[in-house]
Amino acid sequence: QVQLVESGGGLVQFGGSLRLSCAASGFSLDQHAIAWFRQAPGKEREGVACISSSGASSWSAAFAKGRFTISRANNENTMYLQMSSLDTDDTAVYYCAAEYLGGCRRGIPETDFDYWGQGTQVTVSS
Repeated sequence: QVQLVESGGGLVQFGGSLRLSCAASGFSLDQHAIAWFRQAPGKEREGVACISSSGASSWSAAFAKGRFTISRANNENTMYLQMSSLDTDDTAVYYCAAEYLGGCRRGIPETDFDYWGQGTQVTVSS
């Protein structure tokens, strides 16, 4: 069964850090582009960051640059999102996604991605 399962979400104070994990099962992440998206209350889902299947290309949203780092551990079949300097605007449900042999097109359209996690809530308190 193909599955992506996020973990690591929770409540964090303004300025704090959090690391999200996304474990894949039923397929190998190393053949896939990996990405994180988020959806804040009342807003559309938006891309956060992406690394291509080859690792040669990547994309990050403007708000993520310098604060969020996407990575993968192929031996664990897991991807991560390290977030720092968190702000209340970062409160959202965060989703991981994977695209077979993907290249991380600019803006990482959701329709490019084949598999999705169920989401994990991140709440930043002021």
